[in-house]
Amino acid sequence: MQRRTVLAAAGGLTAALAGCMGDNDEDHNAEILDETLTLTTTTSTYDTGLLDEINVAFQERYGARVEAVAQGTGAALETARNGDSDVVMVHARELEDEFIRDGYGVNRRDLMFNDFVVVGPDDDPAGIDGMDEVTVAFETIADTESVFVSRGDNSGTHAKELSIWDESAAQPGGEWYREAGSGMGEVLNQASQSGAYALADRGTFLSMQAEIDLDIRVEGPIEGGPELLENPYGIVAVNPGVHDHVNYDLAMAYIGFLTSLEGQQLIEEYTVEGEQLFFPEAVSDDPNFQQYVPEDWSSTTD
Repeated sequence: MQRRTVLAAAGGLTAALAGCMGDNDEDHNAEILDETLTLTTTTSTYDTGLLDEINVAFQERYGARVEAVAQGTGAALETARNGDSDVVMVHARELEDEFIRDGYGVNRRDLMFNDFVVVGPDDDPAGIDGMDEVTVAFETIADTESVFVSRGDNSGTHAKELSIWDESAAQPGGEWYREAGSGMGEVLNQASQSGAYALADRGTFLSMQAEIDLDIRVEGPIEGGPELLENPYGIVAVNPGVHDHVNYDLAMAYIGFLTSLEGQQLIEEYTVEGEQLFFPEAVSDDPNFQQYVPEDWSSTTD
């Protein structure tokens, strides 16, 4: 994964677009004033503070309130399947694709990315610091029975962790492997308190780094680590054909805003302690049209 950023001219173009909307903006937005959008999303977007940044900007632009429910990817998609959400922002492509294949989601878009990292205590009991292969790091943690705190909650991070175990020669289990059943922030706190390892998204780790006694032991692809640790985020509208009560128009306005130059610039410029947490990828010189449908769908026919 190479570090991808919004076009260099994003700031100027965003300002120009805002200026062009000018006088007509109030009339254009009047249709959705005072409406509420229900967003289900991952704990990482909530814990890092990113949601506050982008939702305030959306609310100021459109006069519509965003009710964000941070659950983890699996629970966020399940809430949407039940018709209790208008739009989902998650980071597990296989689960997103299943959601779309089953007819519950439409108009998926790539939104942003960061990566996963393996974090651990200062004394690094498993000796994995600086390893190039995350599967070898997991095998070493298992072999040494060093404490590992898992999300254990069917989140995107948990799905990624399980995929790494599947590709490794080890299996999790025993007293050293602890399933928290909690969000990323709580898992990092537990790992810090018990001198344990954990798989974390870089954004949440950086936002909490000053509060916990953990360091990055295995880097993700943003800093030259393995591609297996990439962490892309997508956003999907709930299908109004399945749940006719969902606010589809407002969901598409939200998707449009976050994938616009303005929304992507907000994502790019959001930092904590001077660290960029997320990298926008909706605006590109080379658009990826596969983003709209499950990855195994093809435009060709036999």
